[in-house]
Formats: sequence, C-alpha cells, structure tokens
Amino acid sequence: MKYVTILFLTLSLGVDAQTPSYTRQIQEFDAYAENARQAWNSPGLAVAIVKDNKIIFTKGYGVRELGKPEAIDTQTLFLCASTTKAMTAVCMGMLVDEGKVKWDDAVIKYLPDFQLYDPYVTRELKVRDLFLHNSGVGEVDFLWTKTNATSEKIINKMRLVKPSYSMRSSFIYQNIFYLIAGKVIEKVSGERWENFIRKRIFEPLEMTRTVPLLNEVKGPNQAKAHKIINGKQIVIENENADAIGPAGSVWSSIEDMGKWTLCMLDSSKYKGGRLLKFATWREMFKPQTIVTSAEFYPTQQLTKPNWITYSLGWFQQDYKGKKVNFHTGSLEGSVAIHGQVPEEKIGIYVFGNHHSSQLRHALMYKAFDLFALGGTRDWSADFLELYNGIRDRDEKAQKEIDSKRVLNTTPSLTLQDYTGKYKDPLYGEIEVSLNGSKLTIHLNNFTKATLEHWHFDTFRAAYEKIWDGTANATFILNDLGKVGKLNFDNMQFTKVK
Repeated sequence: MKYVTILFLTLSLGVDAQTPSYTRQIQEFDAYAENARQAWNSPGLAVAIVKDNKIIFTKGYGVRELGKPEAIDTQTLFLCASTTKAMTAVCMGMLVDEGKVKWDDAVIKYLPDFQLYDPYVTRELKVRDLFLHNSGVGEVDFLWTKTNATSEKIINKMRLVKPSYSMRSSFIYQNIFYLIAGKVIEKVSGERWENFIRKRIFEPLEMTRTVPLLNEVKGPNQAKAHKIINGKQIVIENENADAIGPAGSVWSSIEDMGKWTLCMLDSSKYKGGRLLKFATWREMFKPQTIVTSAEFYPTQQLTKPNWITYSLGWFQQDYKGKKVNFHTGSLEGSVAIHGQVPEEKIGIYVFGNHHSSQLRHALMYKAFDLFALGGTRDWSADFLELYNGIRDRDEKAQKEIDSKRVLNTTPSLTLQDYTGKYKDPLYGEIEVSLNGSKLTIHLNNFTKATLEHWHFDTFRAAYEKIWDGTANATFILNDLGKVGKLNFDNMQFTKVK
C-alpha cells in the first residue's frame, strides 16, 4: 500500500531542506505513526508537524475508506470538528482588533433578542463567555443531533434550557455558544460566518482545500467516517455539523492544516502579514476557565497535569513543565487534534477517520517528546491499554444494567395504546406508530428507531442508523391508566390528546 507524502524538497518524508537536524526524528516519528495506526486498527491518518516556524512534516497514512485501495495523501479532506472553535475565536479577535466588538461586551448588545432561561445570565453573558464553556448551561447537543432545526431555531430554544450550574462557577462543554458567537460575528461584520472565515482565514493563508461546511465538500479525495459496530468496523455517514458551523463544521486537508498550525504557533503570522494583533493573539491562549477533571480527557491518568484550563477555543495543561495548548475534534467516525508547546516552537495537527481513536493524543505527545522535550515513552501502547480498559469497564457496566431486566413481563397496554404524538417545547416531537407487530419512533421528522419490548412499559429502541446505537423508551401512565408521557433517550415528551 502506498502512503503519499508531499512537502519535501531534497529529503524524503516531508523534511524541509533547511532543517536537516530533524531527519532522524522525522524518520522515527513516521515509522511510529504507521505502527501505531495499525495497532489502533485505524483505517487512516494524516499528520502535520511544525517546528521552529517551519512546516517540517506532512503525510497521509492508510486509506480513505476501508476495503478500498485509495490512499490518504496530504490533500485528502477530513472533518476538523471542534478544532474549528479556535478558528471562530480568531474571527472574533479580528473584529476586536478592528474596534467593532469587545470581549467583555454583553452578548445582547449585538443580539438583543437572545434569551436564556435565567434572565440574569441573559443580561450578564459576555462575548468572552461564548468561548469558555462557563455559562452554566449544560450540554444540549440533542438540539442539532436529534433534530433538523435551523441555527436560528437552535438558538431560540436555548431560552428553554435550565442551567446546570451557576454562571462562571464551573465548566461543562457547550457547542451551541460557539454558534451564538458565529451569529455575533455575522451581526458585527455584516457577513455570514462561513463567508467571513473563508475570506479572513482560509484565503490569506492559502488554504485552498479548506471549506467551512460539509455541503461544500466536493470531489472523491475525502476520508470516509468509520465506526466499530458489533465488533466490526464499518463505513458510516459523515455527521453533519453545519447547523452549528462555528463550533465544528470546517473540512480541510493536512497540508492546509499545517499552514493553520504554523500561523497559530507563530503569533498568527503568515507570509502576507498577521491575522491578529500580537496582544489579541496572546489573549487567545490566556487561561480563563478552570476545567474539572470530570470534563477533561482520560489521558490525564497518564500525563498527570497539575492544572487544566480553557482559553478562547483551547484546552490547556502542563506537560514536563511546559504549557500545552490543544483541542480535539470528534464527530461520529471522524477525529482530529491540534496541539502546541509554544515555548518549544512545536505544533502538531492530526486527522483520523476512525470513531474515538485516541491515537491522536499519543501522536501529539510523541511529537512533543521527539522534537522538543525528550523521552521514549510509548504513548500509543499506554493510551491503547488505558482506553481498552475504559471500553471494557463500559461494556461491563452495560451488562450489569442489562442484567437487571425483569424477564417474562408484558406491557401494561396494547401496543396500539402507545401510538400517537408526543411533544415537548424543548425536545420537539415524537410520533409513535405500530408497524405490524412492532412500535416505531420517528423523532422530529429526523431520525427513526424500532422498539423491542424490554420489561414492563420500557422498550429498547434500535436506531435506524445502526451507528447511533440504542436508547430506552419508557411510557409513563397517568392516574387513569392511560399513556401520559414518554421518556425517550433521557428526553421527556407529553402525549398529545
């Protein structure tokens, strides 16, 4: 199988002729990455490494799609997912530099109709807070993963979401606030977010293979998403994040992301100038929110950071006495990571087309060790053991839950009695139908599932798209013994009379 490398001059493996001192490290990293890819059973990867203000390495590994021969190269398109967030933060920083917005302006100054459940938070939420996951509003990704709602409708529904904690008192990862940041950018600049990021980042950096939305991805040279289902790795549909674009919808190639990695490491400079004033670029990486251990990555069990923070689109921690800025990107079947140690002028970007492959973390730390900090730890082997252990514990926990199923029970009512429409102002609408001898669910005219009786009035729902897994559907009877509510996948709906 052929693995394609571009960006090389007189040396192989993507080495710039001006940096021959890294030849040994690049050869070692190159072999390590391919061996690790195979160990993790990842169909494909792409890696870019920046050192001392130069892109010294870009390469593709493996295949775009399992079972097909087309190799990944440096032009293959991948989903950036949440590594998009740092780009959206830079877009806002440009408007700050132009004096059109301030980080500590109230969001309602620019979006006067914006409203959250708590009037105090609505009034006090700052532009800065949109980037910091500290608003008090918990994870609400069902608004875009379980509906076909427009961006505007998603934002409008935020007024119905009760807070999970008090404002700025903790940290819960929150995608929707980056969508709101994108709307502020649109309001202030007069341009849609996707046009703004294209003109102000992609074009100046000559990122010619980069597009802001999935619906703009064209051509055959793109990585397919993969996930292991019932022990077998299969190709799945690309998850569409266009409705929350500023949080995670950008697609790019590893060659282009090398340019972005270099720009972010070198104080936002590029050959035509700089994206941000130096002070604003520095603000991007200023620690601003304490991240709880529960909201951080299991990698902390091995890297053992003394502190964990979040800045404007970046997680941060200490590693071997140095500050690391990084962010992952994860959607079904696609992963990415962007990491840097600014003090050592080392940066790395990794794409993968395998669901939840934490090989990305291993390659990041291996690059830091090889090119800057020293050390011979086999991060791939250690992280693989760590995550296999987590998977085994999760499977054991699920089996324990399943073992509590009460056998030989029957539903309280006939299957026909469970049919009908169920609604909720926040979660939307579910229609339950009887098809032959089985109940089916159609959620928000967006996704379907078939129900199998589990016990009592609880059914196990198998999503039509098998990679979405399963969920529980529990019908709740009222005082008259009729179905009053439906709890589906932890969302509660009321039956429409």
